[in-house]
Amino acid sequence: MSRVTEIRYVGYGVPDLAAERAFYNDQWKLVEVGEQDGMVHFAAEGGVEHHVVRLRQNDDTRIDVIALAADTNADVDALHEKVAATGARIIFAPRDLNTLGGGYGFRFFSPDGLPFEISAGVAKREPREIAHWEGIPQKISHIVLHSPNHQALVAWFCDVLGFKVSDWLGDFMCFLRCNDAHHRFAILPGPPCLNHVAYDMVSVDDMMVGINRLKQAGTDLRWGPGRHTAGNNTFSYFTTPAGFAVEYTADLDHVDFETYEAKVHIPGPKVMDQWGIGVGGPQTMPHPHPDKGLFQPVEA
Repeated sequence: MSRVTEIRYVGYGVPDLAAERAFYNDQWKLVEVGEQDGMVHFAAEGGVEHHVVRLRQNDDTRIDVIALAADTNADVDALHEKVAATGARIIFAPRDLNTLGGGYGFRFFSPDGLPFEISAGVAKREPREIAHWEGIPQKISHIVLHSPNHQALVAWFCDVLGFKVSDWLGDFMCFLRCNDAHHRFAILPGPPCLNHVAYDMVSVDDMMVGINRLKQAGTDLRWGPGRHTAGNNTFSYFTTPAGFAVEYTADLDHVDFETYEAKVHIPGPKVMDQWGIGVGGPQTMPHPHPDKGLFQPVEA
């Protein structure tokens, strides 16, 4: 069955491009890989994706695109047919992409109005092996979204894009996989918007090195350090100058994509954070509000 198999990148519109660019370069430690049509592209040195973040100047803070991978052009075509059959609004049909990295893909709005792209054949980077204690991100680990109808969006991700449910936290947060990583997406209630984007670190030590670097630069933790129960990954949350939440994480579980059986974790004091030592909490994260880019396509 044709399905999504990985996350590629997230595109953002931000009011202060210079500040956001400096954050990803100097603090978050991604590397710039090129500019095109006023958009700046960043890669994670440990991953194969051509870029994992795209930034452009914009009056409003918004999500421009969440780009996902399929294995082949035929999978892209098949997924386009499935998305279109649900009545989702298509931004453009499958075609050769003129964005950096190229490839073949299509764009659409999710049922909530967030813009997505699915592509195949995008140029890949030669990843660099990240050494223990370097403290820089390897790749995007997962993306968390809010939805006003989160259970329906979970079903849509599974039925249309081919995801599988890994775990639920109570009945309000669902973790979804598209490969052997325990989760690549999670969905919880709220207005349609991005909650955060997480980046894999080589180890817990590397996450701590990253926390120290950001703290020295004046970017304090919003929440963490801690270890979640679903996926068993460690966490440390920050916000970018534009107010987007980002996470360094490590030790995410890997599971069998086909056979892993979903569990329900009962919410409790040590379920969101098994260590129980972190500062902040979910209440200290940015308050969700409808994204300014809902059903508003960008040119590139």
